[in-house]
Amino acid sequence: MRLRVSAPLVSAVLLAACSSFACLAQSPGKLPEAARNTAAALRDDALRGTHAYDIVRSLTVEVGPRPAGSEADRRAVEWGVAKLKELGFSNVRAEKVTVPHWSRGAESGEILAPYPQRVALAALGGSAGTPAEGIEAEVVEVPTYEALEKVAPETVKGKIVFISNRMKRAKDGSGYGPAVAARGGSAARAGKMGAVAVLIRSIGTDNNRTPHTGSMRAESGNWPSTPAAALSNPDADLLAAQIASGKPVRFRLKLGAQHLPEQESANVIGEIPGREKPEEIVLLGCHLDSWDLGTGAIDDGTGCAIVAEAARRIGALKQHPRRTIRVVLFANEEFGLSGARAYAEKHAVDLPKHIVAAESDFGEGKVWQVAGRIAPESRPGFEEIARLLKPLGVEASDEVADGGADLIPMGPARVPVFALSQDGTTYFDYHHTSNDTLDKVDPKNLDQNVAAWVAFAYAAAEMPGDFGRAPVPAER
Repeated sequence: MRLRVSAPLVSAVLLAACSSFACLAQSPGKLPEAARNTAAALRDDALRGTHAYDIVRSLTVEVGPRPAGSEADRRAVEWGVAKLKELGFSNVRAEKVTVPHWSRGAESGEILAPYPQRVALAALGGSAGTPAEGIEAEVVEVPTYEALEKVAPETVKGKIVFISNRMKRAKDGSGYGPAVAARGGSAARAGKMGAVAVLIRSIGTDNNRTPHTGSMRAESGNWPSTPAAALSNPDADLLAAQIASGKPVRFRLKLGAQHLPEQESANVIGEIPGREKPEEIVLLGCHLDSWDLGTGAIDDGTGCAIVAEAARRIGALKQHPRRTIRVVLFANEEFGLSGARAYAEKHAVDLPKHIVAAESDFGEGKVWQVAGRIAPESRPGFEEIARLLKPLGVEASDEVADGGADLIPMGPARVPVFALSQDGTTYFDYHHTSNDTLDKVDPKNLDQNVAAWVAFAYAAAEMPGDFGRAPVPAER
């Protein structure tokens, strides 16, 4: 979901914050030798062991699943404030955010004919509920979301549409984008064509009977009225096989999902104040919320642990870096970027002073690549940081970085971003499932992540000059 901000508004904000040319790009010079040595020492010390795993364990054990608007979401905010204070951060606060509240309720599905079998499924986030007795109808298979718009409406009217496309496994997670369109838009599209419900193959790479949930897209602020659920991959195979038999397939779907009144949540923020330029910000982000099925260990407990521990280690130095390092645990990334939008709005005037931002939100796999979306003239600064990360097995990329979902609303203000890409080969085996639990987290992988993040954050906070203003990201 993208925050749309008009160009005139962005220009006005930038002009208000930049009354002189002081905020324009100053190309980063060579990192001073002392700073480079400190960044390397921080990196190497993290490899010997960190507290990141303890932070993830605390969040998953003491709070657990924390969907937006829930009581657990409120406990997570309290946990975040207490944890950042415990870790020694300054200026710890909870900035209020209004978030949606959707409840899953009871759910079930079964093939009634030609060969009756119960299946494992999960309602998609934002789905409407079904009547108490459920919805029973014939199933029609469509291979992809894109193919759905080419189907004649009479083909799906009064039926349950099954989108059967399969996600491809990839180290960089590149299979997610092509597959996830089915989750985001199928209910709205099929509903307009007269379908009574939608089933999709889970957007995941596993072969377990653990369905993957995830948010649908709202259109013009309205959620689709067509109930929608994701089948586990083995059950999607089962349904496809029964359809392939050539016999009519009937299905019964029961979803107790409902939309409840909006609730108050918060972005939790803590800082390591800069010694010379405290007004200039290096932002390290993650999201505090999670889906309800697992305990949100890899999505995104690990991300919060990585950035908090990296910043904590910098804060423990006798001398802080020149700039402020700000950790933001964003509210409600999963269900609409509420926290990211609120942060961009509240801090609009200060965004030109955000020197760089990065988000950890891809599990606990080791960092293997670094990329940036920065002013072209600031490339030497990027390369300086890339050299610091190279001993960790991290490659420098010429690709333009995305940076993370919670950074999207900062795009119109042209905040530079870095992406410390993690190995996501197995991430989508567990993503948005009941299997997203603490046992999937490797402490040594977390240590390698912290090593990369602490070197990046310290170097960015200490580096002469800045990263300029990034190009405005393309629409997606």
